[in-house]
Amino acid sequence: MRYTGPKVRLSRRAGTPLTRKAVSYFEKRPYPPGEHGRRVRRSTSDYAVRQAEKQKLRWYYDLSEKQLAKVYENAKKRSGRTGEEMISDLELRLVTVVLRAGFAASIYAARQFVNHGHITVDGKKVDIPSYVVKPGQIIGVREKSRTMVPFVEAAEGVHADDKIAGFLAVSHKDLRIAVVDRPKREQVPVPFDEQLVVEYYAR
Repeated sequence: MRYTGPKVRLSRRAGTPLTRKAVSYFEKRPYPPGEHGRRVRRSTSDYAVRQAEKQKLRWYYDLSEKQLAKVYENAKKRSGRTGEEMISDLELRLVTVVLRAGFAASIYAARQFVNHGHITVDGKKVDIPSYVVKPGQIIGVREKSRTMVPFVEAAEGVHADDKIAGFLAVSHKDLRIAVVDRPKREQVPVPFDEQLVVEYYAR
């Protein structure tokens, strides 16, 4: 199952801020949640470290255990490095593209936008967050959704990062995203070590 609880609490469990809102909270309390969080000694066994990285990746991309295992199996079939292929696949999920382009404040908001039918791919509504986009496809916002506050803010660049992911060409004004290429690992700054995730599944 996907985690649906408080995201700040989740960030503290992960040991890294998973949303923008969590950043300031995490700076104040960077230890696990709970009354005795700062005194908890975490296991440092190889298995525990790999499992922690797997959980961090899963929470970061808002995935269920089953979804992440499937991503690993698909990536393993390719000729490239499995961890890098996993990241590329995850970055091309529609929900992640919406986030990376600055159309949403968090991956959870991006999921809602997709689920509620506000997002289009090549002019057609797509309401499946895990839909994998391909280079050359155009992502946009449905015409009737563009006057909604979240998308007015998106058009103003409110949620845009200073550096848009290099594999996307984004026009906030037009609420338009073009997928230029398949993501390269160095274009994706993520707070975990994907190789440890691969080792977790390969054990």
